[in-house]
Amino acid sequence: MVSMMKDFLKGNSERRPGVPLPMATFAQPLQKGSATKVTWFGHSAFLVEVDGKTILFDPMFGKAPTPFPLRNQRYSREVPFKIEELPVIDAVVLSHDHYDHLDYGSIIKLKGKVKNYIVPLGVGAHLQRWGISPETIQEHDWWDDFSFGGLQLACTPARHFSGRSLTDRNATLWCSWVIIGQETKVFFSGDGGYGPHFKEIGEKYGPFDLTLMECGQYDARWAAIHMLPEETVQAHIDVKGKVLIPVHWGAFTLSLHDWYDPVERAVKAAKESGVEIATPRIGESVTVGANYPSSVWWRLAES
Repeated sequence: MVSMMKDFLKGNSERRPGVPLPMATFAQPLQKGSATKVTWFGHSAFLVEVDGKTILFDPMFGKAPTPFPLRNQRYSREVPFKIEELPVIDAVVLSHDHYDHLDYGSIIKLKGKVKNYIVPLGVGAHLQRWGISPETIQEHDWWDDFSFGGLQLACTPARHFSGRSLTDRNATLWCSWVIIGQETKVFFSGDGGYGPHFKEIGEKYGPFDLTLMECGQYDARWAAIHMLPEETVQAHIDVKGKVLIPVHWGAFTLSLHDWYDPVERAVKAAKESGVEIATPRIGESVTVGANYPSSVWWRLAES
């Protein structure tokens, strides 16, 4: 803790970009029957359109991942859409209840668009307190697999923690998620440190066409709860992923590293391991099985 406090106080001018990050214009949703599409909105928020269903993961669209919004503002100042422009959401899926993944303001603004909420154990209480009907909420434990609108979903383990205040640490569950469509498998790691659970998930549900893996807000001193980028690539290999999209970066500063370090290190480790990695801009849609974006757009933000 002493060394961490010293480093935080010392500061680092590269912990956030000097200008708002470039964003792609969010495209219209797919027509039913089209190929699976994934759109990353920065940090861990992304939209999956698969088999006619639209699923929104960890929709943190607020300005700051904290109850004190004057600090740690979003790099891009905004997200690449207005919430009212989003399509009807068949389900919001949450990985855990931290502020950078479960945002009160975003949930309230989305309320009229969302049909269902799929969350790990205990997280539904937050949603009910905010006025979400309990009939629309499903809670799941690790290794629960279930059908949803023709898809197969599974709540899978992660190595992390939970809590939104000083008194509720680990009162709710945290998890990763498996999404299996008719022709496509997608894995989302949620937050967490590296561990043997990735191989277990890969053995049970892999291989995956696409993985969205936590990569950012790390430090060797808290590697038990956030992977280093090289571990992100190894976890992708462990779950038998084909193409990796690194997430949990590009929106907020929650650690000490340079803001662009996560993607730089992940790209380097992926190349060394022979892993295909995609680097979409914020708001850029990726069609599974098509040509994957690989530009180094973050460097343009620094030039």
